[in-house]
Amino acid sequence: MKKFNTITGEELLSKEVREIPFIIKDLIPIGLTLLAGSAKVGKSWLALWLSIAVAKGEAVWGYETTRCTTLYLCYEDNEIRIQNRLLEITDEAPNNVHFCTEVSKLGGELETRIRNFIAEHQDTKLIIIDTLQTIRSPNTESTYSNDYSDLTILKKLADEYKIAILLIHHFRKQKDGDVFNQITGSTGLQGAVDTMFTLSQSKRGEKTATLSCVGRDIESRELELERSEDNIWIKLSDSLSESNLKDLSFIKAVEIFMCDKDSYIGNATELSTLLNQISDDDFSNKSISKNIKRLSKSFEKLGILGFARRSNGKRIIEIVRIGDDSADQKRVS
Repeated sequence: MKKFNTITGEELLSKEVREIPFIIKDLIPIGLTLLAGSAKVGKSWLALWLSIAVAKGEAVWGYETTRCTTLYLCYEDNEIRIQNRLLEITDEAPNNVHFCTEVSKLGGELETRIRNFIAEHQDTKLIIIDTLQTIRSPNTESTYSNDYSDLTILKKLADEYKIAILLIHHFRKQKDGDVFNQITGSTGLQGAVDTMFTLSQSKRGEKTATLSCVGRDIESRELELERSEDNIWIKLSDSLSESNLKDLSFIKAVEIFMCDKDSYIGNATELSTLLNQISDDDFSNKSISKNIKRLSKSFEKLGILGFARRSNGKRIIEIVRIGDDSADQKRVS
């Protein structure tokens, strides 16, 4: 008999929280990411730089990367142009970044070549396809069904091999108050991907641009970027800075709270009240359990372990100090 394989909410909450794997920390997770923008805005320059940085394991705008083999399918370029651009952005290209200008179409040949490449280079974690239009049949209509079906092929590949696929796409000419509505095609594109980026300028030809980011596994944010003389996009600001400060505030509050305790056991509401007496920030009881798990690595560096579990049918939070005297030297500044 066919039936649904389900998991209860209680079982799910009791499971250990596993971190989402990222190729670029907090920015590009495993899965399918769409990067869209106007023609000549600098999407391909950005894609090229990302392929090099990730292959080298270099930080991108301060975010850690997973060093791996990268594949850039630059289907709108040729080898001469890629070579010239490489010479502008780097003095040394590693041997684990690969380029291909020979176009393969979606629906068979492209997927086969991706599978074969991964088989030969098993540490591949980032594949960039530039652009979506080059891999589609010229007769494909941009309906919701077609858009969703085409991108689902790439999404399944990314999930199967646990890699990130970055798909470059274009804006339509019509302006819109919501920059994501300017993406060419139906909303089927947006429905099929895990993460979406748009690279937009208020005026064509400007050196600055805004990278707007939304997704299932990332915090929504806007990065203000500036294009350098060697065509590398440099980060000027990040709208998530305030969010990062609140994380530090939460870590600091827990650290101060535990400074005279070996352990604490209570529920989220009780802990929220106690932490709010210490910090100027307001920590809701709904966020306490999530933050304790999400920021576990930061707490471990301070000699603190936090757990959210069930006991006698009730959900409780337990915090334990495990460090020695040296933990006092690791306080959050």
